[in-house]
Amino acid sequence: MTTKAYDSYREDRIGRANVADTPELVAYYRRLATLGTGALWTVANKIEPWEPASTSQPMLWRYQDLRADVLRALDLVTPEQAGRRVIYLENPGRQDVVAAVGWLYSGLQVMKPGECASSHRHSASALRFIMEGTGAFTNVDGQKMTLGANDFVLTPNGTWHEHGVAEDGSVCIWQDGLDIPLMNALEANFYEVHPDLSQAMRYPVDASVHTWGNPGLRPWGSTWEKRYSPLLKYEWAPTYEALQRYAAVTEGSPFDGVLMEYVNPDTGGPVMMTIGAHMQMLRPGERTRAHRQTGSFVYQCCKGSGWSIINGRRFDWKERDIFVVPAWMYHEHANASDREDACLFAFHDLPVMRALGLYREEAFGDNGGHQPLIA
Repeated sequence: MTTKAYDSYREDRIGRANVADTPELVAYYRRLATLGTGALWTVANKIEPWEPASTSQPMLWRYQDLRADVLRALDLVTPEQAGRRVIYLENPGRQDVVAAVGWLYSGLQVMKPGECASSHRHSASALRFIMEGTGAFTNVDGQKMTLGANDFVLTPNGTWHEHGVAEDGSVCIWQDGLDIPLMNALEANFYEVHPDLSQAMRYPVDASVHTWGNPGLRPWGSTWEKRYSPLLKYEWAPTYEALQRYAAVTEGSPFDGVLMEYVNPDTGGPVMMTIGAHMQMLRPGERTRAHRQTGSFVYQCCKGSGWSIINGRRFDWKERDIFVVPAWMYHEHANASDREDACLFAFHDLPVMRALGLYREEAFGDNGGHQPLIA
């Protein structure tokens, strides 16, 4: 087949099957429908596209626009009434599954000092990234962890967990990240409330960090057998220090700057089976090249300010703003400052893509690796 003929064939395939709707075929399709069947050629390109075609849209939620309404929820519902006092982030292209992007859910949860939500567990894997306030804590299977701004905590699937704020703390807001849409798509989601509504602490406070959070060291004779990280809290201060130390000895990724992945210290793999996370630093004045990946990303700016171009659209962000990059869309990032670094936290579904052998990455080849802006 010649290149021209192939291009014509491909255009026909992308648009629809190259079969005319004759009266005989229309009648045939109707007959098949009565049998609960259909002709594959009428849907082939919808269910098996030439390349990933995400229904998610690039989105940015500005924290300054959301914060007042998140706080307003404090006066309207209690944690007991709502279950979880959360304002979720909804992507226009994923409203049917209540996703922020792809198969990932995200929302902003708020709690007052002295509050504690009921202990529960579910099939979905979950994480929390602390945005503001003092005194926040999470209890995961009897392990209580104290939390501060930019700390990242896991609540893996199937673990009993509860969240709260100490009496002497302040109002706290954190970002939730879960794979609820994926669990629902797999028709495997369960949700259960603890029979006692709370769980007892079975370990010293922050035992997970003291046991597993020592760089380059692991506890002698450790027998961790669960499929998620035994380090349940990743603190901001050592994370930022690691970025700074790494930045001193590397040029970094041309696509992501100084990028470090949160890992399971027992295996070196992702923190959970279905959700991974990373932190990246963009040095003063740094602008990355564009690339795309089979995977969906939810970003939060936790330091500095900058902008990203996602499929030709520019999104300017600053501290606490959240934005998403849908699967197989070109994206690049830039630090707006020539003096200070900028840091982006992100969680994503790359563990799923890699486990299923679906991960693929591609650089943008034209214009020096930068995308042209769409007006």
